[in-house]
Amino acid sequence: MTVLMTFRVAGDPDALERHAAENPEEMRRIADRAREHGLTSHRFYGGEGEILVVDEWDSPESFQRFFDASPEIPEMMKSLARGEPQITFWRKLETHDEV
Repeated sequence: MTVLMTFRVAGDPDALERHAAENPEEMRRIADRAREHGLTSHRFYGGEGEILVVDEWDSPESFQRFFDASPEIPEMMKSLARGEPQITFWRKLETHDEV
């Protein structure tokens, strides 16, 4: 069963969008590597002074292997984020009310 991973950190969403627009090859390389490690879905979101990443992975261990193999992510976050990210894994609950 897959898991959702949320990566939430204080930061500037506009700066992240600028970075992505200026470095599309880097962003694509990271996304390709993530898929090789088990990523099935990925989105960035921005709020008031926050950046949120919502991913679906085949397991928490797959995400950790990807993250360990991606030193450019912490480097990028140094310039875009403030403080440590909060990473949480979520499992789907069986509640019998899906739409």
